[in-house]
Amino acid sequence: MNEVVFKQLDHRTIREFTDEPVPFETLDYLKEVAIRTATSRGLQQASVIRVTDKSMRSELARIGEQEYVARAPEYWLFIVDVYRNIQILNERGIDTANAGTMDVFIEAFTDACLMAQNVVNAAESVGLGTNFLGNVLNNPKEVIGLLDLPKFTFPVLGLTFGFPNQKPQLKPRMASEFRFMENGYSHHPSWIESLSTYDDEMQTYYDLRDANRRVDSFTDQVSRFLTIARPRRAEVLKDVAAQGFGSKDL
Repeated sequence: MNEVVFKQLDHRTIREFTDEPVPFETLDYLKEVAIRTATSRGLQQASVIRVTDKSMRSELARIGEQEYVARAPEYWLFIVDVYRNIQILNERGIDTANAGTMDVFIEAFTDACLMAQNVVNAAESVGLGTNFLGNVLNNPKEVIGLLDLPKFTFPVLGLTFGFPNQKPQLKPRMASEFRFMENGYSHHPSWIESLSTYDDEMQTYYDLRDANRRVDSFTDQVSRFLTIARPRRAEVLKDVAAQGFGSKDL
């Protein structure tokens, strides 16, 4: 096992960082890692916005309902960015009808996710801690307004990183037999029974967001999280359409 693989297997979400800034040379090569990430059809339809403005950071923390986001040394927002290529077509007088479909949106969304994971791997390889922020989808419309994102762009993931100021437990994951399959989907007569050992493991894990309380079992979390209505999240496809994507498809 080489050092990169070891770091990936040891991945932990870091929410608290020291005050030490990330060196400029490190930021430079993380940018290069981001832009060298694989991209669908070579169209490079994902971009990154580095958010340094403190008031914007505070607003992103409010939108995401996670106050510690505002304190992190670095905040990068990974976005769908089809705007650039739409403008190329406009400059050439080419019809843009097929440039903003849901197919293109999904390509670009995937590119942004790959880019974010690549940056995390590189950041952790030099001792930085990281935290993915799916909370930008709590209210994409507000994020779009805050950062003045043009049509044919869309927020995908936030990422905070810096030098860790905590060392959380390694969070248990279910055994690979449940998530790695061969030649088809693997079914279980009772998932609750099959996952009972994992449920026990999860109940011994402390999440530092609530250090005095053990985490529920996995199946209890599923039962709780996936039965709670999230009305604003249910509007995300409308936000996607409002940015110009898939108007004919939705």
